Amino acid sequence: MTTQFVAGTHSDPQHPDLADDYARDGFVILEDAIDPDLVEALKRDAARICRGDLGEIDAPPAGAEAITDTEELMRQFLCIHYPHKISEAALEALRGPRMLDVLTRVIGPNVKAMQSMLFIKSEGKPGQAWHQDEYFIPTRDRSLTATWIALDDATIENGCLWVLPGSHRRGVLYPDREQFDPAFDCSIEAYDFPWEESDAVPVEIPAGTAIIFNGYLLHRSLQNSGRHGYRRALTNHYMSAESLLPWQGMPEGSHIGKHDFRDIVMVAGEDPYEYKGISDVARPHSRPDKDGGCDR
Repeated sequence: MTTQFVAGTHSDPQHPDLADDYARDGFVILEDAIDPDLVEALKRDAARICRGDLGEIDAPPAGAEAITDTEELMRQFLCIHYPHKISEAALEALRGPRMLDVLTRVIGPNVKAMQSMLFIKSEGKPGQAWHQDEYFIPTRDRSLTATWIALDDATIENGCLWVLPGSHRRGVLYPDREQFDPAFDCSIEAYDFPWEESDAVPVEIPAGTAIIFNGYLLHRSLQNSGRHGYRRALTNHYMSAESLLPWQGMPEGSHIGKHDFRDIVMVAGEDPYEYKGISDVARPHSRPDKDGGCDR
């Protein structure tokens, strides 16, 4: 398979132009973001999570408990949230040193993670329409950054990511609307932005490689065409630890300006809000289709 690298992006985390490329394009590609042994461990844990071997996950697909064949069982799942809470391999990937080298350069020295998602896109499974992650995970300082790690070779045929380079630069959220195309799992679609389909770039990457991208970057994925089996990927979300996270679970009567979701993992530097403590409220769960949540 030929990996497509966009001109100007660099896979070396120490490359002097990496931060400039990220600022210009909204993403960089990191080869060998995690090593082959960890890739295999994550794929094994994907099966173990679906079987319930690592602990119960909420909202499994209907009828999944009656399926004994692991391959068939995995085909019932599309996205499992918070695998790092039950999988040591997913937690290790959340703290991957090569990715942290890049994250600390594009975010800053103090970095926290708030989410992981394991995608198991088997044959025929839908993609995600154009969207921006900051729509779903708001940050006070616009520092949201995602790492999308291929666990299988990601190709156009099996539903790799597509990006609109530079679409993050204005730092605005484009209009959104409901969409009902069964080719897409997410019911929210960004639209009315000043780019054409011809501007979209497919990011075909081999297993173990990651695309690291800005929370305002417009991106999508398409259906797995059904000819190449699974396309598994691990997505993690990070932001500056200096920023509050006005995301989930705001207590009644709390002020939005002070709300700070504290179910986080510090991955680099210091936490200036350490005095608030860390919570453990989000549970690993399978995302129902068309629930309005997006991400690859």
